[in-house]
Amino acid sequence: MAMTRAQAGVQAHVLAVDFAACDGHGLCAELLPELIGLDEWGYPVLHSPTVPAELLPHARRAVAACPVMALRLNRAPTPPPDHPPSRGTAAPRRTVSGGQPG
Repeated sequence: MAMTRAQAGVQAHVLAVDFAACDGHGLCAELLPELIGLDEWGYPVLHSPTVPAELLPHARRAVAACPVMALRLNRAPTPPPDHPPSRGTAAPRRTVSGGQPG
């Protein structure tokens, strides 16, 4: 069974483009063609927003090189643990008139 990134203790990262700020220079696609392509007007198209660990240094370089700071690299939110909540954390059940559970 393969280990997931979360199990290995590696924080996942995702790319995001601020299209309001982007001027379509295309530098990001030149520096990170594995994850970013360009549309017919020269604006970035993310092939996949998730950045593999081996491409993280290249993604950081592409973000730093963006002349209008339109490319962002964010940490992906960590999923909640797979175990059920401990006892006593659920809200108490309400009863409606007549003592019937509601």
